[in-house]
Amino acid sequence: MGEGQGFAVRVRVRGYETDAQGHLNASVYLQYAEHARWSLLEAAGVPQSALLDKGVGPVVLETTIRYRKELRAGDETEVTCAFVWSEGKTFRVEQEIRTADGTVAAEVSAVGGLMDLRLRKLVGDPQVYFRALAADAGILGLETGS
Repeated sequence: MGEGQGFAVRVRVRGYETDAQGHLNASVYLQYAEHARWSLLEAAGVPQSALLDKGVGPVVLETTIRYRKELRAGDETEVTCAFVWSEGKTFRVEQEIRTADGTVAAEVSAVGGLMDLRLRKLVGDPQVYFRALAADAGILGLETGS
């Protein structure tokens, strides 16, 4: 999953996030994944305000969730996050939501990009922006020698 594979945040499943069957509502998995992505960006030194100041913002173009094990109220989870870079306008974010014992409860894979907020189009090379803004580009899985 790349250099940022070790990044994770802890989230406790709250009762109001569960559905009629008593397990975590499907939409909340996406919220946990989003929380971990923003937490990773903040840990790298790229707060939302810095992106907005540059006139760009991350966008999700596609998300796939693979549910492996149900989560219930009170469960402690760890949500991992790793950016996977390629050439071009898009990148992937690979994530796992794990239980306290390390069992994978869900896998989340997303394709994203960085949108120019004025032109409403993806920027040509999002790595350039993230590398320029990050205090620690390595946590984003970006080489720091360029």
